[in-house]
Amino acid sequence: MRGATRVTWAFGCVTAVTLAAAACGGGGGGGTTAGSSAGIVRAFWTDPQNPLEPANTNEVQGGKVLEMTFRGLKRYNPDSGKAENAVAQSIDTKDQQNFDITLKKGWKFSDGTKVTAKSFVDAWNYGALVTNKQVSSYFFEYIDGYEDVHPTDESAKPKAKTMSGLKVTGERTFKVKLNQKFSLWPDTLGYAAFSPLPKKFYTDHESWLKKPIGNGPYKVDSYTKGQAMRLSVNKKYSGPDKPRNKGVELKVYTDQNTGYTDLQAGNLDIFDELPAGQLKNAKKDLDGRYINQPAGILQTLSFPLYKKEWRTEKAKQVRRGLSMAVNRDEVAQKIYHGTRKPATDLTSPVIKKSGGYKPGLCGETCSYNPKKARKLIEDAGGLPGGKVSITSNVDTGSHRQWMDAVCNSINNTLKKDGACSVNPVPTFGEFRKDIAEKKFTSLFRTGWQMDYPLIQNFLQPLYYTDASSNDSGYSDDRVDKLMNEANAAGQSEAVSKFQQAEKIVLEDLPAIPLWYQDGNAGYSDRVSDVRLNPFSVPVFTDVRVK
Repeated sequence: MRGATRVTWAFGCVTAVTLAAAACGGGGGGGTTAGSSAGIVRAFWTDPQNPLEPANTNEVQGGKVLEMTFRGLKRYNPDSGKAENAVAQSIDTKDQQNFDITLKKGWKFSDGTKVTAKSFVDAWNYGALVTNKQVSSYFFEYIDGYEDVHPTDESAKPKAKTMSGLKVTGERTFKVKLNQKFSLWPDTLGYAAFSPLPKKFYTDHESWLKKPIGNGPYKVDSYTKGQAMRLSVNKKYSGPDKPRNKGVELKVYTDQNTGYTDLQAGNLDIFDELPAGQLKNAKKDLDGRYINQPAGILQTLSFPLYKKEWRTEKAKQVRRGLSMAVNRDEVAQKIYHGTRKPATDLTSPVIKKSGGYKPGLCGETCSYNPKKARKLIEDAGGLPGGKVSITSNVDTGSHRQWMDAVCNSINNTLKKDGACSVNPVPTFGEFRKDIAEKKFTSLFRTGWQMDYPLIQNFLQPLYYTDASSNDSGYSDDRVDKLMNEANAAGQSEAVSKFQQAEKIVLEDLPAIPLWYQDGNAGYSDRVSDVRLNPFSVPVFTDVRVK
């Protein structure tokens, strides 16, 4: 797996939003009057970062819309997270590298045109082509010929415009050849980047961007930036999860507290990004209309292993000591009021059913033990340079609060004020730029929200040599070998191989697991059947309006 530019999910405004830096200021949301919203679910939203092209959206707010307006070959079960066939009738392989795909009959886009094999192949080629500048292009990197359409040097001219590994064989059939064996690849196909696109996307692109056309349960009726997006039921939808309401209005807010006030006043129906300061009393404030459940989100602190002082054996011992100096329980309870759970591995409890989550895999390294932590660090000769810092953007959420708490925990453990300090970066954009340019000399925040519910997604993009989100610069031949073997193996063996690789990563500890992040939401008494999927996004099709 080669490197690529990967925008790791930002964790701000309590939950994960890459564009949150621009969404936590002042002001409130626009919307319609109660009289014009009969049967319509009114939900909290912020403007998406990019136009809503499936391969150009990798943040929560745009993802909400794509989940409502598109269906790919697979869809992730909103309860278990398991990948289930959606548009796909079958995805067959004999060697884990060559796949024959057949689509179900009858699927159409909301404009009435057919969803065909070409709808998928053309969309994937578009998403992969470097000149189209799609932020999720790396999702196609396993398809044979990807490097011809997307060279490592993204300023270079591509050798081809389409991938050699894709071939349409009929109206509802196509073949895919990967550049390596990857047994779990079919389960990645529920991710939005793999969605099909209609002809209008190419023939009238500007018009499509203003009013996206998809094949999901809803269709976009209108969008006014800074105010709202209105979606209605797509009557041509062929899936089983047809909406139980008349549509959704996504109301744009630039301040969470304004949204919370509107929720309490009955002017908003679903708010899935509750302010940190309201979490303690939300259940009482909302008369029990409050949801808190596990989500596929993990927070970690990474070390800059591209700096030699952090790569030595003594530094490895220091890394373990610092992990044991973090009082995860205290942060989870006092700052996050139980909406975080101390992490004991590098995945998430939500992939327990799909396979891969193994609680306790981190062992004592992820347990608070200040006495042993101090001894480990002192026996290793102390902290590199005598002190450490923790860096994160602070324009969103409660990053400053938990960083202060973690530093205090380290200072108390070492019995030395100033052993750890906080290095705040004003914006998420600046923070990610510094990470990409490898500017950090000490600990920095790294978070991950799963793209799809597989152990592979929690490990390979972050810890495989030169992988797309390997921000620490970690590399281990044993880990790479196990991951390659896992991709070539059957599902149960693949999970076992990935867990073996994860154990080595945890022993080396390029990143400290901090806590699993829950999804939380509040809702009004005007709606019922509100729930979140494993990605912490509301299942809008289920919601009923009273």
